[in-house]
Amino acid sequence: MGRAEQPAFRLACGLELRPWCAEDAQVLADACRDPDVQRWNRPGELSLEAARARIGRWEKRWQDEAAAIWAIAEPGATSPVGLIGLSDVDLGGGSAEFLYWLLPGGRGRGAMADAVLRISRWALDDLGLHRLRITHSVANTASCRVAEKAGFTLEGTMRSALLHHDGWHDEHLHARVQGDDWPDLGR
Repeated sequence: MGRAEQPAFRLACGLELRPWCAEDAQVLADACRDPDVQRWNRPGELSLEAARARIGRWEKRWQDEAAAIWAIAEPGATSPVGLIGLSDVDLGGGSAEFLYWLLPGGRGRGAMADAVLRISRWALDDLGLHRLRITHSVANTASCRVAEKAGFTLEGTMRSALLHHDGWHDEHLHARVQGDDWPDLGR
């Protein structure tokens, strides 16, 4: 993973996944103020410099084989409409966990289920991972729909598992393992 260039992907919904770059820092800083991104992802406030530094850390984490973070954008566009990635990548143990969010300009097109499915195929088929996880607040029904559409099985509820701005939330745990059937998103 770290010896290769981070791949870019075209999604069936027409968007693309590409690595974040320094020019995306303002979008990242602004996204941290989006109410839905704040509510479900706990990004914290980011200055422009802190956003540039975070993008730089993502590049380093790719090289260190610890994470893979992509911008979701219109093809050829400079401004991302979302983020998707794998964190807690454990190549030896064969697992990773998804993280994602969309800004208003990316919502309502099925983009996130499409992106989760595309990154899942890359992680399981190309990278050779065995198990992928999605966790989200039980109150985040949109994230639950994304996991289900992308073929992730609901395995259970982790009680009081994550501190959000409004208190502790129970979290759903969804997973996909090597050999699970791939869903058809109807495109």
